[in-house]
Amino acid sequence: MFMEKVTKPQFLRNGNDTIFHQLRNEVNTLVEQLRPKRSRSILFKALLFPLLYIITYTSLLLWGHNPIVFYASYFFMGVLLVVIFLNIIHDAVHGTIFKKKELNEIYVYFFDLMGANSYIWRLRHVRFHHNYPNVSGWDTDIEQSSLARVFPTGKALPFHRYQHIYLPMLYPLYLLNWLMVRDFKDFFNKKKTVWKLIDIPRREYVKLFVFKAFFLFYLLVLPQWVLSVVGVSVKDAFLVMMFTASIFSLMVLLSPHANTDSEFPIPNEENRLPHSWMMHMLKTTNDVTQIGRAHV
Repeated sequence: MFMEKVTKPQFLRNGNDTIFHQLRNEVNTLVEQLRPKRSRSILFKALLFPLLYIITYTSLLLWGHNPIVFYASYFFMGVLLVVIFLNIIHDAVHGTIFKKKELNEIYVYFFDLMGANSYIWRLRHVRFHHNYPNVSGWDTDIEQSSLARVFPTGKALPFHRYQHIYLPMLYPLYLLNWLMVRDFKDFFNKKKTVWKLIDIPRREYVKLFVFKAFFLFYLLVLPQWVLSVVGVSVKDAFLVMMFTASIFSLMVLLSPHANTDSEFPIPNEENRLPHSWMMHMLKTTNDVTQIGRAHV
């Protein structure tokens, strides 16, 4: 159970409920029609991609004495990390891989094994991003450090006029920052957005450190022991993995989220947003065309 601590922004009620329920029913009907055809392929991916990750890591330990195999293994693990996240972990967090909720909950732990913290990401993604996309102070998926000014209402600092130049140079550090910095900030900095609605249970702190330590152990320490390679080589290969995953993930994640054409609705003094929930989703989703919005 989550205990909410502040008042959440409220969406406008403007009579779109009928359209919303109609669209939801149509989507649910379509999903049920596609389920028999798609369920096998979804389960196949849920088994295949993690297996490929494990096989790649096993190849690293067995044949990593070959420099090509050594660095290629870290490179492909970086690619697979993003593939697994986008194709499986994301769906498991939304409870759509398996019919049983418990199986989805267990599966999400694979994300922890790949270095992320599934508990805090679930909060950021489901409770904040999906409920309040592009709302400053609530959309944690595009909440950034002061180096980046994403929201038009954000504080403008002198160096932000050059962010289009320096931010691309920081993109290779995106995932490394997520795994090694941002997760810890969300846990220990109570000014972060996730603390607006919840208090993090103590057991999640234990899981944070245990999984992070295991992630670093099997990628940095164990290969060094098994292959008897110098630590610098392992660290370089690890950075190859992080840089690969960072660039690959940003290529996929940046365009549908925040760009120069995005809308960033602002709550009024009564903490009410200017649109209904449905219209808010349409206006803040970049892959919904203007023609489609006009017909709603």
